[in-house]
Amino acid sequence: MGLADWFTGFCCNIQVQDGGTISSRYKAITRRLNIDFWNTTSETSHSLFVGSYGRNTAIQGFSDLDMVFELPSELYFRYDKYTGNGQSTLLQTVRNSMQKTYPSSKIGGDGQVVVVSFQDGITFEVVPVFTNKAGSYTYPDANCGGSWKTTNPRPEIEAIRTRNSACNGNLVRLCKIMRAWKRNWDVPIGGLLIDTLAYQFIDDWQYKDKSYLYYDYLCRDFFRFMADQDKNKEYWKAPGSGQYVYGKGLFQWKARRCFNISFEAVEHETADPKREWSAKQKWREIFGNSFPE
Repeated sequence: MGLADWFTGFCCNIQVQDGGTISSRYKAITRRLNIDFWNTTSETSHSLFVGSYGRNTAIQGFSDLDMVFELPSELYFRYDKYTGNGQSTLLQTVRNSMQKTYPSSKIGGDGQVVVVSFQDGITFEVVPVFTNKAGSYTYPDANCGGSWKTTNPRPEIEAIRTRNSACNGNLVRLCKIMRAWKRNWDVPIGGLLIDTLAYQFIDDWQYKDKSYLYYDYLCRDFFRFMADQDKNKEYWKAPGSGQYVYGKGLFQWKARRCFNISFEAVEHETADPKREWSAKQKWREIFGNSFPE
């Protein structure tokens, strides 16, 4: 096995394996909400995967799966008129609907979403939303007495999809690879920020249309890109939507450490003769046991 085979196997190992289960639960939730709020039994209408799964950048072992469900606009005006916390009442109404399909599952809320926790560790976080004319969503926030907030995930999904197609699928795979690094090194960085930085980086990367054979350079150069981010910067702008993506901590120093390790790995690979075993151990140090032995 050579370098391309290592990274091909690595990407296969971190691929989401629960697609069938996720799809069936998504359809069941959507059908239940459509029955109660739209008088239809559709398993797909009015709902959308968002977050990392919606952007196709999630990896195996993720815990939270985000989806939005569009409600009829008249409900917004009904709950907006409440003298109390209408947002909390709306979330409770959606929760009660979902309880009919999953009566034995733990269903709760954290102020902005209805959470369904399954015994296999997968959690669906359902955000009830109202569609705005511009295509963004208004959603309820029950915290601090209740308010309405706005989110715009569709342009983010489309921006990632478009750039990924333009660079031979390498953007999405880079996002997934860096999630494995985040998990193995316990890096204080959110998934949307990983995707945002990868989106910015790969547009100017000279090998963006190449194959797995260049993934050692891809990882090395992206670690350097992350390490060079301004440590005083508070937020970045998400692709497509331009919404603010705030940092969760200083990820730069761990990126710098892994840039140095990846630099050593590349040196092993390009030595004469090649030191492939040593190179592979360096990549496993960065990415953990998901990287082939």
